[in-house]
Amino acid sequence: MSKAFTKESDNDDDDELQLPPLPAGGKNYITPHGFATLRAELKELVEVERPKIVDAVHWAASNGDRSENGDYLYGKKRLREIDRRIRFLIKRLEIAVVADPALHHGHTQIFFGATVTYVDDAGVERSVKIVGIDEANSAAGEVSWISPIARTLLKAFEGDVLKLVMPDRVDEIEVLRVSYPAPVAN
Repeated sequence: MSKAFTKESDNDDDDELQLPPLPAGGKNYITPHGFATLRAELKELVEVERPKIVDAVHWAASNGDRSENGDYLYGKKRLREIDRRIRFLIKRLEIAVVADPALHHGHTQIFFGATVTYVDDAGVERSVKIVGIDEANSAAGEVSWISPIARTLLKAFEGDVLKLVMPDRVDEIEVLRVSYPAPVAN
């Protein structure tokens, strides 16, 4: 099949579009755990995953006609995906600023890395952990420090009543608890 009929592109410049946005002049804050996770993923891709795919592509290429060789075509596509992810991770790790939330252990003011429990107008209690944009996982209750809820909460104290601005309404939320992980003894 000719490349003219595929959606693939030889141009990999689109990886800039996949970067999560940072505020202008902002930093890419990340927890020590998030930084270690990204570094481990990069190491796995470079040392294990990529060499395995390179071997598979080399083997598939030695089988002759590459134009209809599924193993070769899939391998090349997977190699491009891995290389794109490696470039992304390298860029993110280069600009990362590791901020240890354990430094604020015992404080009641909300900073990066805090786990905050709040109650909204409807009386629903929620807990969120404020983390870096590269490690946020809403299913686990982790929100990016640039998210609307995090921006509302940052620098507030336990007991504060805040206005959470959303596209269709404004809610009042009250901060119930603020906690940070305990420092790790060396």
